[in-house]
Amino acid sequence: MEPRAYRDFIVELATASGDLIRPYFGASNLGVQRKADETIVTKADRDAEALMREMIARRFPDHGILGEEYGEERPDAEYVWVLDPIDGTISFALASPLFGTLIALLHHSQPVLGCIHQPILRQMLIGGGVSTTLNDAPVRVRQTPSLREATLLVTDLIDVSKHKNGAAFESLIRDVKLVRTWGDCYGYLLLATGHADVMCDPIMNPWDIAALIPVVRGAGGIISDWQGKDPVGATSIVATTSRRLHDEVIARLNP
Repeated sequence: MEPRAYRDFIVELATASGDLIRPYFGASNLGVQRKADETIVTKADRDAEALMREMIARRFPDHGILGEEYGEERPDAEYVWVLDPIDGTISFALASPLFGTLIALLHHSQPVLGCIHQPILRQMLIGGGVSTTLNDAPVRVRQTPSLREATLLVTDLIDVSKHKNGAAFESLIRDVKLVRTWGDCYGYLLLATGHADVMCDPIMNPWDIAALIPVVRGAGGIISDWQGKDPVGATSIVATTSRRLHDEVIARLNP
């Protein structure tokens, strides 16, 4: 079955999870807890993933699922849904809208459909590798003539020094026009909709990455790991708006 046959369902998943998440935003009953890896999780994360899993199991019982909060089911299935109910939980818990829900569909382990949903701003970005839409309107990355004119986004500046070549990254950010920590999945939404040029994450998980690939590519962007290699199965991500810009950023990050 073609990936476009699942587009309506990904909208259903995003809409239902967004309706669940929205009342928790800025609320005092988040139930924030710290996981074994020292990241935080809220009741909204867990309930939203549980809801999407139930919906997938009812509609596509033979499909697999990989989610941040509840792990794997049928990982060897032909189709696998990858879920991150709240990407940017720290922002969400602090009532900042720089977060989103990530939903991806893999076919034979390759991401063919992805969604970044920001339920507070009601932005639904869906990509299938050849096109990307924001609330059903086509979007494209912008064309920035040089690195010196670029806006670079990163989720956490400290994480770069922890996991990659911090000195190389510091040299890179000195040469761009603007640097902001408008990160997690919202940074990729900004890039895909023409509002930023480079987005870097030095450490990532499978549920962080899968939806980004068809979204960024569908908007005309370039996405790879930190070394410029295939982002599928990667543990880091660099996304840019053009091949020329991407090659320059990768070269600067890996001197």
